[in-house]
Amino acid sequence: MEYVDLHLHTTASDGSFAPAEVVAMAKQAGYTAIAITDHDNTGGLPEAAEAGARLGVEVVPGIELSTEYAGLEVHILGYLIDPGAESLSDLLETALSHREERNTRICQVLQAAGVDVSMEELREKFPGAVLGRPHIGLVMAEKGYVSDVKQAFREYLGRGAKCYVPKVNMPMERAIRRILDAGGLPVLAHPYQYELGDAGLRTLIETARGYGIVGMECVYSKYDGAQTGALLALCGEYGLAPTGGSDFHGASKPNITVGTTKAPYGYLEGLKELKQSR
Repeated sequence: MEYVDLHLHTTASDGSFAPAEVVAMAKQAGYTAIAITDHDNTGGLPEAAEAGARLGVEVVPGIELSTEYAGLEVHILGYLIDPGAESLSDLLETALSHREERNTRICQVLQAAGVDVSMEELREKFPGAVLGRPHIGLVMAEKGYVSDVKQAFREYLGRGAKCYVPKVNMPMERAIRRILDAGGLPVLAHPYQYELGDAGLRTLIETARGYGIVGMECVYSKYDGAQTGALLALCGEYGLAPTGGSDFHGASKPNITVGTTKAPYGYLEGLKELKQSR
């Protein structure tokens, strides 16, 4: 059976491995195809595509956008996008500007709390990356303020922690529309992560479907067979295409490796058929 992982991050956002390295890992793990879905950024796609062509791994151009829904941060994956589409460029520029402002503020709050992490240090250590809290957590761990990134989030960076800074996200409807305008297919990422309960999840699905999502991530590194089965049933009920991926990042999520999650290649075929029919 052929397998895919449609949710992978690289150093182009908050992953710890370069795009070509991630493709090589996927080849080693036996994947037929993968999707690179960096946060608010498409910069890693050319390198990944070149590595995929060289190694015989199909690389799907993707992205993951952080959006606002009813006061929650909800992630929308975009597949088979045109990375150079004008509909994405200004959206990503705004998202990156908001990230930069937030990162600067987080560093200021950390320094006031006695934790010496600066933007200059982050840029030097992670050149070209779309910086975020995982990078800050890694530096904190390296400098001995915490034992690992999980502790950094738990005590300093996560929601409710002492140095938490809220994030400004784009409206979900806008993100979905821009993915569609870029020729892509918008998909709801890791739906159980929002902890909405059955009724709340259904409302989210119905709202996102009304905005234009065509699929939902059902196979995920943190979901067991029962959860996957329930999500697949919801896909059938709402007419959505199922997808699956690990959400691999590397050092910031060390328990998730390339190979952790294997979804059937048929999921990608379903997305391709949807794109052809549009």
